[in-house]
Amino acid sequence: MGNLKHRIVEWIKTYATDAGIETLVVGVSGGIDSAVVSTLCAETGMDTIVLSMPIRQKPAQHDLSVDHCLNLVEHYTNVHWETVDLTETFEQLENTFINTRYNSELAFANTRSRLRMLTLYQIAGSTNGIVVGTGNRVEDFGVGFYTKYGDGGVDISPIADLTKTEVWELGSELGVDQRIIDAQPTDGLWDDGRVDQDQLGGLTYPQLEQAMRLDELRNNTQSAEPVVQFEAHEERLLEAYHRIRKPNLHKMMPIPVFKK
Repeated sequence: MGNLKHRIVEWIKTYATDAGIETLVVGVSGGIDSAVVSTLCAETGMDTIVLSMPIRQKPAQHDLSVDHCLNLVEHYTNVHWETVDLTETFEQLENTFINTRYNSELAFANTRSRLRMLTLYQIAGSTNGIVVGTGNRVEDFGVGFYTKYGDGGVDISPIADLTKTEVWELGSELGVDQRIIDAQPTDGLWDDGRVDQDQLGGLTYPQLEQAMRLDELRNNTQSAEPVVQFEAHEERLLEAYHRIRKPNLHKMMPIPVFKK
């Protein structure tokens, strides 16, 4: 993992230098992905702004975010921390739609993510910066577990080729707070505090990683003889994986364009 850490840090620096970028901007949620990405950005030595953006956040989630940011500021002189409480902003928009037919709970959750994206770009646009994404490979390219034009709206994605397991391992190497590593993954977009597993059909990240590998294996051997065969439990896992993936494929594909 040591070499991987160095390669990612150098990749971020090279991209930023070539693009004439001065600042790296990262949203910190209290989860492992944003903790790893913000630490990697700090390791570049570049001006790094880490943002806590609570929206009616559960105290335990927000406390982890704050503690991580404080730790970065303490250990890296190039890191600056801002807290932008978006609760009132969100509630103004929520009140506009709450008593209408346009009051989907899922849409409101995605609105929270998009408000955070707007905030990150306001700061990036004011500091000659870029927004650094925090999505991992399973979320971004497996099941599409992110908000379109929300946390999916970024300029670069340093860990998007890493599985969640690899992110946990890298977090341990980087010295990320063990409480963050051990915490149940959550997007923090729901008032009831539901975790990722609740939204992913009960599947854990290791199960999703296994399903993604099986799916890639099957796709790569479709023309082979004999066709690859899986055990019954693997087929059930693949079915569950595709139930999550299929509705989200639009996020992972180019926007359809009518050709005249």
